[in-house]
Amino acid sequence: MKEVALEEINRLMNRLKEQQSPDGSWRMCFESTVATDAYMIILLRSLGMNEESMIGDLVSRLERKQGVNGAWKAYHDEEGGNLSLTIEAYYALLYSGMKNKNEPKMKQAEQFIIARGGLQKGELLTKVVLAVTGQWKWPTYFRAPIELILLPSTAPINFFDFSGYARVHIAPMLVLFDQKFVLKRRNTPDLSHLLLDRSLDNDWLGESRSLEFHSCIRYIKEAIEKLIGFPEYLHQMALERTERFMLERIEEDGTLYSYFLTTFLMIFSLLALGYSKDHAVIQKAIKGLKTLVCIADDNELHMQHTTATVWNTALISHALQYSRASIDTPTIQKSLNYLMERQHNRYGDWVIRNPQVLPGGWGFSNINSINPDVDDTTAALRALRRSAVKYHRYRAAWYKGVNWVLSMQNDDGGWPAFEKNTNKEILTWIPITGAPDVSIDPSSADLTGRTLEFLGRDIGLTTDHHQVKEAVQWLGQNQERDGSWYGRWGICYIYGTWAAITGMRAVEVSENDASIQKGVAWLLHIQNNDGGWGESCKSDQQKTYIPLRTSTPSQTAWALDALISVFENPTEEINRGIQCLIEKLNHPDWTYTYPTGGGLPGSFYFYYHSYNNIWPLITLSHYVKKYS
Repeated sequence: MKEVALEEINRLMNRLKEQQSPDGSWRMCFESTVATDAYMIILLRSLGMNEESMIGDLVSRLERKQGVNGAWKAYHDEEGGNLSLTIEAYYALLYSGMKNKNEPKMKQAEQFIIARGGLQKGELLTKVVLAVTGQWKWPTYFRAPIELILLPSTAPINFFDFSGYARVHIAPMLVLFDQKFVLKRRNTPDLSHLLLDRSLDNDWLGESRSLEFHSCIRYIKEAIEKLIGFPEYLHQMALERTERFMLERIEEDGTLYSYFLTTFLMIFSLLALGYSKDHAVIQKAIKGLKTLVCIADDNELHMQHTTATVWNTALISHALQYSRASIDTPTIQKSLNYLMERQHNRYGDWVIRNPQVLPGGWGFSNINSINPDVDDTTAALRALRRSAVKYHRYRAAWYKGVNWVLSMQNDDGGWPAFEKNTNKEILTWIPITGAPDVSIDPSSADLTGRTLEFLGRDIGLTTDHHQVKEAVQWLGQNQERDGSWYGRWGICYIYGTWAAITGMRAVEVSENDASIQKGVAWLLHIQNNDGGWGESCKSDQQKTYIPLRTSTPSQTAWALDALISVFENPTEEINRGIQCLIEKLNHPDWTYTYPTGGGLPGSFYFYYHSYNNIWPLITLSHYVKKYS
């Protein structure tokens, strides 16, 4: 088995070396659902931009992704289809002008939408897109509390209590709700045939109109009423501050926080504030969105939500080094030079709750310069570690990064993704799909576990260190009853359990520790008959493990890596898993492209084109090194 594993390691290493870009990075597609493809078509048509080639390519992808029942899915095993995705894709195809309502596949999509309840049952974001283009009425009974952005930090809720990821989405939506902006053109399609109950035209919240939501709004309104000043003056001040908030977070390429969706919403919100579509800010934003294109696995154009360039480069550089690539090879040195250029030297919103530390983190994308995260920073530091020991020119960046990571630990002992101590539960009550996952940025098992793995393997810290001890305690307290851990940014319980176990083992928690033994027992219990592991995207919606009933390469690699960190000798289960992993890599089926990256539960999932190279390479290398 070791010889076969070594052959696969060499194959993966050679493949990755061939895919490196001239600047030292790995620019591999970060593939999500068709939502971004649909939004781009809607945006270009709404602005009257004749980008026929791009629109045609995006239409082709939408057509290929449509299911036999006329619907679109967020992931392969989603039952029937996804209503909001189907509404958005159907609308985009009509708006493209290249499809019409009477075509058979369009009629199928229409029937699916009607069978699922029509436009009224779409998610909030879908309704925002429909409203700004004249297909849905802005609410008359509800005024967006845009003055939220004026509330001080002493208020029970303030704008910066939301996670940074949520804030940059909420800000433009507050403007759109406040201004009730509509941009409708002569060629805008009419979706009135999908409005099944006119009495529900104003129903924005649907089932989310709960007691908790109204309590959240009441807190906000009560705080706003305490602001000093005339209502009209405060309202105008709030609009101006929201505008400034967005403009101050535009990246060099013109995108807002480097994300597609935030930029899409920002463009419409600036139009609502009186900007011309020819304004330099809007034109630069559109140009920035166009740079997010990649070639997806179906060999067609896809609009990425963002790029994953820094994340991929850091992980691949580390994986190659761990798999015997010398740090002095051009491949590694070019990758490290690229990472050095992408280290952040500007303060971002993270400084609000962490003011005593200098910038030094890394972000996810090549565009990102103000929104670093813990995961990317530890990945970059792991790639730099050997060179920082050998070469002086890397050391300042190394120490700045380590200092930033350590400073980002939450008071509860775990690590967040983007911002420290951003975890007010009341903010999970807002009526947005997946609000508990996006409104706040609490400690998570995947971030905490991988940070521990970095601190243990690359710095040599153990549970004798007080921060490590607190993190291990947090993992113990947040383990599920069945022995697993929930992972926020991957799918899902396999992801979290792998990170927790490998993290604890790296800081010398005994393999006989009760938490680790429970986690191992759970992984062995869910192993598939083919020897691998696979988990459905349904898990992050239902917040319980849902098996995929077949294996995926990345999830198999994660589970194996956790087991290898515990067992001193290869077990039958590990060997079967290794055999399955290699088989999956060399004979790919639909599971090869199954999304194992998490974004917004029920809506956004990601297939990283890099993952079937990175994680198997790391796992196979651990297997060979430990058991040689």
